Amino acid sequence: MINVTKTYLPPLEEYQQYVEKIFKSNQLTNNGPMVKELEQKLKDFLGVKHCLFVSNGTIAIQIALKVLGITKEVITTPFSYCATTHSLIWENCKPVFADILTTDFCIDPEKVKEQITENTEAILATHVYGNPCDVDKLAQIAADNNLKLIYDAAHCFGVNVNGTSIFNYGDISTCSFHSTKVFHSTEGGAIFTDNDDYAYLIDRYRSFGHIGDNYLTIGINGKNSEFHAAMGLCVLPRVGEIIEARRQIFALYDSLLNWSKLVKPVVSLPTETNYAYYPIFFDSETTLLKVKSNLEAKGIFPRRYFYPSLSSLKFVIEESNCPISDDYAKRALALPLYYDLSHEDVRVIANIVNDCL
Repeated sequence: MINVTKTYLPPLEEYQQYVEKIFKSNQLTNNGPMVKELEQKLKDFLGVKHCLFVSNGTIAIQIALKVLGITKEVITTPFSYCATTHSLIWENCKPVFADILTTDFCIDPEKVKEQITENTEAILATHVYGNPCDVDKLAQIAADNNLKLIYDAAHCFGVNVNGTSIFNYGDISTCSFHSTKVFHSTEGGAIFTDNDDYAYLIDRYRSFGHIGDNYLTIGINGKNSEFHAAMGLCVLPRVGEIIEARRQIFALYDSLLNWSKLVKPVVSLPTETNYAYYPIFFDSETTLLKVKSNLEAKGIFPRRYFYPSLSSLKFVIEESNCPISDDYAKRALALPLYYDLSHEDVRVIANIVNDCL
């Protein structure tokens, strides 16, 4: 069976060495030594000022909203995983959708400008499939309209834009370290900012708002454990080879698929990517379903990612005008891509796709 993704697992004996240290220290959580070590190594690896390790990528967005004091309207993308919008609703913010571009499938800055009202407080943009939004245009829009800018960079570990980490853009960026990601800590996530005051509040909010016996502010249980940090410490040194293996698979798909009948994202900014996903777009949903069915018949399980368009979810919003997202979400399919997917399997997958076109 070939799934759309597969978790990278480091050598068991290496992880066991960390577990033995945890047992000896008897500190399993509450900002232990491995969490601190992982945060420092992540800052060094990524070239960021503040990196705060949290329990998952969803709580990362929720804490970001709370830190920035966002309570009203937030302009966001309908083409993302549901956690982006769910975080807004959970924090009692109102999502306002701006449609996407047909090139990189990220939020369209011009559509963002059209949605700004007196109640708009922030922009929450997703770097779709790990491909960067137009960070310069969005930064200008935010500055011109006194808006906060948050990036859902869940897929972006190791991605650089204009020679710097993608996490250095926006007031706050968030990332997921879920086991399906290029870099993972089994479950987990991180919040990035270069603002000292924001970093201080993030640190408080993720741990019930207190230091010792002193409660300084509201808070939530967003911290992560030593066991998760240990997994991150095992995986981090291998990120380079993981990305290289994914690059080779990505390039092979590129060379094999019939691009006269398919579309893929086009990235316009100077980007060092991490090859997080391999999405393709068909001419119709009917073709997509045919391809998906034929792949599954061979034990190959791609994923309709992202589907459906979040603008179509009635419990999220009653009405929304996002025809591009609504259309492309029905035609998007992520093909299997992971570090040890064999090149022969890639050829089989590509042949099945091409035969259905």
